[in-house]
Amino acid sequence: MSQNLAFTPIPYGQLSEEALQGVIESFINREGTDYGHEEFSFTQKYQQVMGQIQSGEAVIVFDHDTQSVGIMHKDQLS
Repeated sequence: MSQNLAFTPIPYGQLSEEALQGVIESFINREGTDYGHEEFSFTQKYQQVMGQIQSGEAVIVFDHDTQSVGIMHKDQLS
């Protein structure tokens, strides 16, 4: 995988529990993620995103352009 220089991956284990929770909550609130026709509670969405981060499907990144932290699908970094 080539490194996208606009983003720096941040291993989720390096974040405090509070920081990780804040990043995930911000992502859910900002992205308005499409979950299809089913309605999911905030807790369910949180668990889904956390599972994707733990499995490596989603990556926490620092965006150098916006100087912010976000979450991206692993394929967006290649």
